Amino acid sequence: MYLWLEIIFRTLSAVLFLLMLTKVLGKRQVTELSVFEYITGITIGNLAAFVSLEAEHKWYLGLLSLGVWALVSLGIEVLQMKSKKARDWIDGQPRVLIQKGKILEGNLKKERITTDELMESLRRKDVFKPADVEFAVMEVSGAINVMLKAENQPLTPKTLGLRVQPEHEPQVVIMNGKILPDPLRSSGYDVNWLKKELDKSNAKIEDVFLAQIDDFGSLYFDLYDDKAKLPKHSNGQASLLAALKKCEADMEMYGLLTADEREKLQYAALSKQLQQLIDDVRPLIYH
Repeated sequence: MYLWLEIIFRTLSAVLFLLMLTKVLGKRQVTELSVFEYITGITIGNLAAFVSLEAEHKWYLGLLSLGVWALVSLGIEVLQMKSKKARDWIDGQPRVLIQKGKILEGNLKKERITTDELMESLRRKDVFKPADVEFAVMEVSGAINVMLKAENQPLTPKTLGLRVQPEHEPQVVIMNGKILPDPLRSSGYDVNWLKKELDKSNAKIEDVFLAQIDDFGSLYFDLYDDKAKLPKHSNGQASLLAALKKCEADMEMYGLLTADEREKLQYAALSKQLQQLIDDVRPLIYH
């Protein structure tokens, strides 16, 4: 066999073998790596290069070495899943770098992290002052996760004591100019409704690269023709539901802000009535 043909055959064999090993080892090998996973990745890469290019030795022994290394890696992962002591010894443990706004210099030295590197990691989390941080923890993967102090955390409906309706993920109903019937049906709509919505913008199904329906029944779509200008139109039903939900949230917020107990009861009653109205209207909008 010609050498160049042999190298092509070896390379394809190594790629296929690596693909199978990746399936066996799982997704952890392609996410943020622990120390052992980093070593495993380097070793497997070197062995694959040996299988592809080594011309003087028995190259198929490299495949055997790859298989043995993958089995060892898989065995260690199983051991880590069953034993916390083994997991801590192999991967190490998370380490607190900031606690209650105070930088722990000793832990920085243990992890060999400079102040500049710590500040860069904080800025990646949109944090510019260590004093705003309740905890900053360095994970075993090397990532630094941050929890802000309570007064620096963004407001959410839960913080204000407001109830909000759960929203579902948008459903892709057209992809590459073809209708996806199952997501369309699960969204509560049919092909006729979809065509009518597209007709409002003078668009055809085969012209649509991607289309989604959100939880409010609004249709978003992107055409193959990037220069095409779509007319703006509003979804009256979705707008109605959004307005009702905003009014209901406002009633609850006013009830929390007022100091008058009588007004609190009135706002609570109005909020309850609006919530009942939303529950009654929602099925009509979605169907």
